[in-house]
Amino acid sequence: MIRNFIKTAFRNLLKNKGFTAINILGLALGLATCLLIVFYVTDELGFDHFNKNYSRIYRVDEEVKYNGDLSEVAVCPAPLAATLSAQFPEVENTVRFRQSGTFQVRKGNQNIHEDHVTYCDNSIFKVFTLPMADGDANKALSEPNSVVITEDMARKYFNRTNAVGETLVFNDTHPFKITGVIKDIPMQSHFRFDFFISMPTLDESKENSWLSSNFQTYLLLKPGASASKISAALPKIVHDNVGTQMEAALHVSFSDFQKGGNKFNMTLMPLGDIHLRSSKIAEMGVNGNIQYVYIFSAIAMFILLIACVNFMNLSTARSAGRAREVGVRKVLGSPRKYLVYQFLTESILVTLSAALIAVCVAYALLPLFNQLAGKELVVTPHLL
Repeated sequence: MIRNFIKTAFRNLLKNKGFTAINILGLALGLATCLLIVFYVTDELGFDHFNKNYSRIYRVDEEVKYNGDLSEVAVCPAPLAATLSAQFPEVENTVRFRQSGTFQVRKGNQNIHEDHVTYCDNSIFKVFTLPMADGDANKALSEPNSVVITEDMARKYFNRTNAVGETLVFNDTHPFKITGVIKDIPMQSHFRFDFFISMPTLDESKENSWLSSNFQTYLLLKPGASASKISAALPKIVHDNVGTQMEAALHVSFSDFQKGGNKFNMTLMPLGDIHLRSSKIAEMGVNGNIQYVYIFSAIAMFILLIACVNFMNLSTARSAGRAREVGVRKVLGSPRKYLVYQFLTESILVTLSAALIAVCVAYALLPLFNQLAGKELVVTPHLL
């Protein structure tokens, strides 16, 4: 019976080639557009999810208001990480990053400008999921003048990925020993560095200055730990440390500083909010915007709705011309349910054909869509 339904449906669709083509192409165009937008939204919402401890990682941000000017920054003082680890047993680990601009890395007789360079603590491998391809993650960045690079950089400078023990010269004067090679960082990461220099190399990281904020600081909380408890304690940490140094350096107490309409606050931001809900000064990468996700999602639903309404209108308009066929089938004894099955079979065939064409169109247009959206999306099973 099903075989007969499919055969009859094919005959009816081929009999009305013009109508069938318009119906399939109209629905396929709507589905392809919707599919591309779904790719974009899925990619945006998936940032940093590759980290195993994704839900337990937080960044410490600062809000500083002085003389009426409010600055929201993604950096904190150097000693903050150690202070939080010492005072809160809920903190399992911390890691700091310090960006210092562009470096020149020597390759043979030429110097190559590298922008994606950062200083960081060795604990980065315990906080973020950055698998080692070569080297020991437990001590790769524990010594001064050591560096960890990505597999892409290892191939770029040494034509191989097992580069541990090699030396890179930065800015013509500073040799760094490669102590680890990590797998390339996923595109869906809010930071994408190629070179990680050990934090002990940087003297600034050892200073006890609470009035200078240059370090992106991340916390990994223990399972079940409450971030709100740490957030509630941050004002006291600021008062005890920033306030003390402020009074010594500026000769003004922290309470007088606040009474003048100024403020110095620290807040916690979940890792999952950084890409779409953070646009602070000193971000480690170009972030997205949750508003764009909402807007594009609404557009996708609207386009899909229009495509479905158009499909139903065309099918309804054609049904009037098939009244004679329905009458003949009833006279010959065809049950009502078989008539329903026949029309459903035709609709399913049109929909499946449109879906197949939509996938092909979306795949063909993906490179152009990447250029327009500034993405590097590729078709993988999780996208489909």
